[in-house]
Amino acid sequence: MPAVTVAPSTGSRPAGVAVRWRLPVLAAAGTALLGGLWAALLLLGVTVPTPGSPIEDVHGPVMVFGFVGTLIALERAVAAGRRVALLAPACSAAGGLVLLAAGSSLPGKLLLMGGAVGLLGVYRTLWGRQQSVALLAQAAGAVAWYAVTLLWLGGLPIPDVVPWMAVFVVATIAGERLELAHVGLATAAAERWFLAALAALIAGATAAIVWPRPGTPLFGMALLAVTGWLAVFDVARRTIRGTALPRYIAAGLLAGYAWLVLAGLLWAGNGPVAAGNRYDATLHAVFLGFTLSMIFVHAPVILPAVLRRPLPYHPVLYLPLALLHVSLAARVGLGDAFGLEQVWRWSGVANVASVLVFLGCAVTLSATHRRRRTEPARQRLAGASLIDPGPARR
Repeated sequence: MPAVTVAPSTGSRPAGVAVRWRLPVLAAAGTALLGGLWAALLLLGVTVPTPGSPIEDVHGPVMVFGFVGTLIALERAVAAGRRVALLAPACSAAGGLVLLAAGSSLPGKLLLMGGAVGLLGVYRTLWGRQQSVALLAQAAGAVAWYAVTLLWLGGLPIPDVVPWMAVFVVATIAGERLELAHVGLATAAAERWFLAALAALIAGATAAIVWPRPGTPLFGMALLAVTGWLAVFDVARRTIRGTALPRYIAAGLLAGYAWLVLAGLLWAGNGPVAAGNRYDATLHAVFLGFTLSMIFVHAPVILPAVLRRPLPYHPVLYLPLALLHVSLAARVGLGDAFGLEQVWRWSGVANVASVLVFLGCAVTLSATHRRRRTEPARQRLAGASLIDPGPARR
């Protein structure tokens, strides 16, 4: 998840975003997540109650933008420290809920587009405080989000715009990792290589839309280039030898990069695909193996930054992380690769269960944790913090 440390702005101090304004947005994102998981079970063919709207048709946009996009925009709104910035995550969360209620409707699409535009506005505010390649990469992710909604409004089906959806999550997270990698970069050339890989990723996504047959393999190779940069320069290569939270974060990051390599290989080696087993494997390698892994391991930092509520690290957090990756390996390596439908279905159910188990662990750890009154919350998180939330009222 994004983690740009922004310098204090000059002049007047922002009023901040009070926690009471963040809670409804986070609750809406959580509702979108649960709706997306419900849709996933329907797509897996599991016998669950059928809602009044075809939520399985909007499963992807709800999960990627209604949930993940809202989390990212909410973090950035807190970093900006301005109440108006909360409009971005509010729009994306509302868009996810409208899609769940009314299917692939115009209001839902427009609200998701509003979330992308609002996030670009937030990045403009942050850019005015501190300009960096890392922030530029995250803004490129917001542009990709906007591109998806624009193409969707223009009539393209979601399977055709998946490369741009992947650019949104990959560029955003890669930008955050670049920010942290600065302490380990040996030369300025590393940042130029990052820019080259990011430019190739954007060009590849564009080519995949305009010329799908030659463009999709180019996109896959660009994705491999970005992942290669992360594998070489990410601090996770060193922190995996640490303990507690740093090691937990590193484990999730490195596992996520492995899934990104698989997705890159599938796109690079086989060209465009919009259905079937390879489509399932490619999508879930990016949006489950990579993206959800990032959310799992950064949650102990995201929750305190956004809600001022502690989520202490505990080894039990490895349980949902392991369940996610093991079940996804079974889904892709057995279910998709060999067409074993029952393995595919029940490993998919285990994917959903991993998210629910993680939520249960997070709620339990947060609810049972007793704050240490002698040490400010920000001090306690200094060693692992990935985001400066900016000024905010408790």
